[in-house]
Amino acid sequence: MSDPYFQQLFADRIGGANYGKGTEIYKFEKIKRAKRKALADHPERKLIDFGIGENDEMAPASVRQVMADEINKTENRGYADNGIATFKEAVARFMQRMFGVTLDPTTEINHCIGSKTALAMMPACFINPGDVTLMTVPGYPVAGTHTRYYGGEVFRLPLLAENNFFPDFDAIPADILRRTKLLVINYPNSPTGKVATKEFYAQVVEFAKKNNIVVIQDAAHTVLTYEGEPLSFLSVPGAKDVGVEIHSLSKGFDMIGWRIGWVCGNPLLVQAFSDVKDNCDSGQFIAIQKAAAAALDDESIPGRTKAKYQRRLTKLVDMLKRCGFECEMPGGTYFLYAKSPKGIVGGPSFDSGEAASQYLITEHSICTVPWDDAGAFLRFSVTYVAADEAAEDALMAETESRLKEIQLRF
Repeated sequence: MSDPYFQQLFADRIGGANYGKGTEIYKFEKIKRAKRKALADHPERKLIDFGIGENDEMAPASVRQVMADEINKTENRGYADNGIATFKEAVARFMQRMFGVTLDPTTEINHCIGSKTALAMMPACFINPGDVTLMTVPGYPVAGTHTRYYGGEVFRLPLLAENNFFPDFDAIPADILRRTKLLVINYPNSPTGKVATKEFYAQVVEFAKKNNIVVIQDAAHTVLTYEGEPLSFLSVPGAKDVGVEIHSLSKGFDMIGWRIGWVCGNPLLVQAFSDVKDNCDSGQFIAIQKAAAAALDDESIPGRTKAKYQRRLTKLVDMLKRCGFECEMPGGTYFLYAKSPKGIVGGPSFDSGEAASQYLITEHSICTVPWDDAGAFLRFSVTYVAADEAAEDALMAETESRLKEIQLRF
């Protein structure tokens, strides 16, 4: 069959004339295919899924009730545009209560339809062809993808264990720094679980001012902080002069599919985001914003979510250690980032995290996510479905039994 006339019209940013013809498979698609095959080949064997990257529970009943009440109100039917005061004011209260950060809800906060959209839009505010965005890896690639869409370049900052999973700013070449406009960081970090310190954030502020760089801190997992108190980038002196912080209600409030978050910080940067946003969407449904405001005002919700995932992570770390893994309790997130096994005793060797991950899913129906950006690692998520602690314990016991039978080599 011949190509359609528009085959030559696709933009270079998505593959140009070769769009749709590539054979490379996205990592998460490989995992989905392997899961389907494992279920088909071994219907008798339970799939143990540590690969899910989204909360396993619905939003709290109290939040869903607000949504139910608001959805039938006529005044909520229209475009929300750049958001409603009710939500922004709730964000301001939350930021003050949780982090001691004072924000003007009118000029220093705007909602986003999930933090993903905010990360996609921020490069539009700054990136011209040839400009650079600094991105930590492993990490969430969206801001980098959109940087390339605008003709910019991405310079990767590896998060290495020997550097305590912080980026090494001194290793950035001078010619890259001269062209850099954005630095995207993410703490608590997904997937490493590392939490930031005030000293690190102070270093980021100094680095940004010295090199005229805008900082975007992705704070999606902030309320899931287990090591010390949750820390906002904006609580550090000078941070509001150089950047913004992007928050989400997905992780800490069990509102994954609701698609609601916010950008906050420097008022001019928030305004720039708002102007781009105004030309991308017409705002999240007002009923969702009102339900999210109610969630933010309920101090018990993030506390319950944090306690559950902290409990699950503790069990997972203890179990994996008994199976030979080198791992420690993460400082935050609901992910565990562990060194990948090198092979099987008396069996195959693994040259990457992906090889180990594929072996575990295809041969033993244990699903993990590989990360090979800065060494061979596996990501385990504790967002698996389990009705209660007894079910959690049963899952850990089954996983331990399978892993010990495999005899992994590290």
